[in-house]
Amino acid sequence: MSLLQEHVLLRHRDIPNIRDIHVYTAHGGYDALRKALNEMQPGEVTDVVKASGLRGRGGAGFPAGVKWSFIPKDVKPVYIVVNADESEPGTFKDRELIEGNPHQVLEGIALCAYAVGAEAAYIYGRGEFRGPFRGLQQAIDQAYEQGFLGENILGTDFSLDVYTHLGAGAYICGEETALLSSLEGKLGQPRNRPPFPAQVGLYGKPTVVNNVETLTNVPPIVRHGAEWYRQFGTEKSTGTKIFCLSGHVVRPGNYELPLGTPLRYLIEECGGGVPGGRKVKAILPAGASAPILPGDKLDLPLDYESVQAAGSMLGSASFIVMDETVDMVWAASKMVHFFKHESCGKCSPCREGTYWMEDVYHRLRDGHARPDDVDLLLSIADQMDGNCFCLLGEFSLSPVRSSIRHFREEYEMRVKRMGIGD
Repeated sequence: MSLLQEHVLLRHRDIPNIRDIHVYTAHGGYDALRKALNEMQPGEVTDVVKASGLRGRGGAGFPAGVKWSFIPKDVKPVYIVVNADESEPGTFKDRELIEGNPHQVLEGIALCAYAVGAEAAYIYGRGEFRGPFRGLQQAIDQAYEQGFLGENILGTDFSLDVYTHLGAGAYICGEETALLSSLEGKLGQPRNRPPFPAQVGLYGKPTVVNNVETLTNVPPIVRHGAEWYRQFGTEKSTGTKIFCLSGHVVRPGNYELPLGTPLRYLIEECGGGVPGGRKVKAILPAGASAPILPGDKLDLPLDYESVQAAGSMLGSASFIVMDETVDMVWAASKMVHFFKHESCGKCSPCREGTYWMEDVYHRLRDGHARPDDVDLLLSIADQMDGNCFCLLGEFSLSPVRSSIRHFREEYEMRVKRMGIGD
């Protein structure tokens, strides 16, 4: 794993005002697009992204180049949809990229479009991103003016139009098929899969849906090559990753590090440790969606395989640190409330299951706990597991099961405290 000498994605921290297209091009900006259009066939762009090992940075971690290769060659039009919904608690990386380094985002979109034969791209942002999207639109306008977007880009036969669209602040629209439905003006609810968006996506046509951070990786990969990119990270989790760090740390924020960096380095060296010298009690590695990790996992390498082996998932890498003062029953109940509130209501296991889990948590927190409430929570989770229409319902089980697994004594103490469990 190579140390990171300069930022690959958060380049605005090294290069002031790189959001301006003239500064961006002065530092190699759009060179990758020029190289692709003049020296590479579309399939070669897909091949170099495949060879780099780049995995989707939105949460699923699916290989980006493989996803692109699913687009059929004989169906037109093809669309690119950029997922900038970023509604996961504790996640704020895409917003910084849009605000600080928007042209690298746009160049990544253009390279993806060239690779799969798309002539239109839509950037879907969460409803609260009005401010960031005004700046993004300015960058889009600059790219049109300089010939990096629009008709016959850089004098070639390749053309691309880029549009922005803001949703209404619904967490479910981060799910790619619900995002597509919302973009089409329909209810933001997930669709059946298969067919997958690569075959039947936006307006029923083949569509690549990628996260902002994923596409921002593409220009340096095309410009420098797959082997250059693979020097960062691990064999199976290549490249750098933006880790969103928040909660009980001295210096919360975004930190770009090679995948495989130990969790301890992120929390103690980057984040300055826990205020007041308190101990880490628990960590959420992917916002509310991933199982809680106990505080004894600080030496865990932060790559997709290692975090999964530890019983959780890296997801969007939004790390929320909780110190020893946190009541884990309270923390889990807050996360369950979030999922219950954000459920689209399409399927009954999620709609009803999150309601009843929250109802049990209300009893635990309000002094009306029953002797079997802890087991009842697990029973509800078991009945929901594998039966929800999309992953939102499945994700709602993570804080329940993992908090009980690692901190069951805190649940039992609440029951006993009410004079019921003795």
